[in-house]
Amino acid sequence: MTLAPDSLGPTICVGEILAEIVATTVGDGFSAPTPLIGPFPSGAPAIFIVQCGRIGGAAAMIGAVGDDEFGRVNLARLKREGVDVSGVITDPELPTGTAFVRYRSDGSRDFVFNLWTSAAGRLVWTKAVDKVVSRAGHLHVMGTLLGNPVIWPMIEHAAQVIKARGGTVSLDPNMRKELQADAETGARMSKMMAMTDLLLPSNGELFVAAGMPTDSDEEQAIERLFAIGITEIAIKRGEQGSTTYGPADTVTHAPAFAVKEIDPTGAGDCFGGAYVAARRLGMTVKQALIYANAAGARNVTVRGPMEGAGTRDELDAFIAATGCRV
Repeated sequence: MTLAPDSLGPTICVGEILAEIVATTVGDGFSAPTPLIGPFPSGAPAIFIVQCGRIGGAAAMIGAVGDDEFGRVNLARLKREGVDVSGVITDPELPTGTAFVRYRSDGSRDFVFNLWTSAAGRLVWTKAVDKVVSRAGHLHVMGTLLGNPVIWPMIEHAAQVIKARGGTVSLDPNMRKELQADAETGARMSKMMAMTDLLLPSNGELFVAAGMPTDSDEEQAIERLFAIGITEIAIKRGEQGSTTYGPADTVTHAPAFAVKEIDPTGAGDCFGGAYVAARRLGMTVKQALIYANAAGARNVTVRGPMEGAGTRDELDAFIAATGCRV
């Protein structure tokens, strides 16, 4: 068993909690008035932890929202999904962070964020945060947060505390080549990788995480990552499904589900939330991959970044009713 059992304490995530507003038409950005729908509860860490809670894992969120309707919408959603929000700060001055999203015809997205100049950027370590971390069994980290000088010290300390009590750490690197040019962020990523038990990369991120060119051999990248202490690697391959590499050269693959995509935002976060929770609940790698693929696929069939996140019963029904891609 790679990950600490769910009984040790909740899976926690540290990071941004946002209100997301989505354009209902396809186009090029927000240079003209555009029909919008929202707000939807959002933020990659929040999406992950909601899916973790929905599938049945113990879950807690550490973040910050404003004392406003967007903040209350997010807190209500997290609580409804069984997520412990005692580590979420309500800032009396700054508003809840926001993300405006519009999809282009080629499937790419345009974003307008108010992120680190919102309440999300004023996250600090409090007694309440310390209490959550001190009883946690697993920490999930979003690689995009390692470049933030406010969030990084909290993530590093939380990882050290959780590892010291026998807990585990997972990392979704969400890395870009450009980050390697930032020496400070690169050093933080190296520290984080050394504390990581489970890596959850997308195809290209595997090689960036291993410090190798993207045209490198996948097996060599896997070997390099195992050499630094990572013990399980679950690769998200989109329409090609997902693959997990484990100890003793074990390889497990699960095909993707065939669905009509409405809104791809949050698919990877739902995959990660389902996979981590399933593994911590004692499921096999194969079971975890199937649930993770189902969670990601189900989420893209609904507009809104976490509106398709499924309970175990809902995912079972989805798996039974949905065919796989060949």
